[in-house]
Amino acid sequence: MQRLLDEGVEVSFVGSDSGLEAGLLTDLAVRYHAISAGKLRRYFSLENLLDVFRVAKGFLQAVALIRADRPDVVFSKGGFVSLPVVLAAALCRVPIVAHESDLTPGLANRLALPFIRTLCVNFAGSEPIVANTRFRGELLLTGTPVREQLTAGDARRGRELLGFAGDKPLLLVTGGSLGADAINRVVREALDELLERYDVVHVCGTGKASGVEVPGYRQFEYVDESWGDILAAADVVISRAGANTLYELLSLRKPNLLIPLSPTVSRGDQVENAAYAQSLGYSHSVAEAGLDGPVLLAALNDVFEQLPQMRERLAQFVALDSVALLTRAIRQACEAKTA
Repeated sequence: MQRLLDEGVEVSFVGSDSGLEAGLLTDLAVRYHAISAGKLRRYFSLENLLDVFRVAKGFLQAVALIRADRPDVVFSKGGFVSLPVVLAAALCRVPIVAHESDLTPGLANRLALPFIRTLCVNFAGSEPIVANTRFRGELLLTGTPVREQLTAGDARRGRELLGFAGDKPLLLVTGGSLGADAINRVVREALDELLERYDVVHVCGTGKASGVEVPGYRQFEYVDESWGDILAAADVVISRAGANTLYELLSLRKPNLLIPLSPTVSRGDQVENAAYAQSLGYSHSVAEAGLDGPVLLAALNDVFEQLPQMRERLAQFVALDSVALLTRAIRQACEAKTA
């Protein structure tokens, strides 16, 4: 988004009427518009009935918004807020560029496929999957923009911040900005055994820190400005398998052990992402179901035994200039409309 703003493009951001997204845009010269949105559930719930009316209201709001703003292109990242906007854009004959982070399209993007001009995907493995759908637009491999904070990470600064002696491999454990209770539990269960072999940095999530303070173990609820340095210092990362996090790990050539979110509480996208990365030798993965200390330790042993092979495979991963590719796709859609 910043690249487009720098190039003089006027940008409007459409988010939910909760206003949650607005707080992320405070430093950007972007107009924020809120619409009603319903969650796209895959299970029976009485809320589904109410959400039909929320989505219908959001669609009418999006139509009014598009007619008022008259955008040259709509860019969609998927998700339940995007669907009414995509449908309204199609009705108003505004070209749509969408981005799918996961290996397989989420429900919102699947429903929107007939109306999308250009679908940008994160992973090359998505291309044959999308080719077998009803999508007939342009399919473009773009990857995902990786924050400069991460690409500029410095391993020396990271090690100095952590204060470890440096005589053991550095293991970084993260469950994302909110933490992951299952990962936190199993790491703490196996902590004594882990510390025999590794220095451990554990990013556990806000409000989820324990009172444990032992040599070789650093615990953070959240890391902001130093995250790139800590990540650069890590020898192996234990993480969820969200698409953006996974793409960052691959772009930074970080050997990793993935613990994908269980399909019982998701559509299974993280399991698919992890299986894809493992099939290419970029990652190892272990299921959350049945995960305990011994299972985690055994999985980590496998990772460290195969570090040379993993590093060789990761060295072959091509990190694309995602910002340039996405910006070009958006501009080409604008030009096609005005031609």
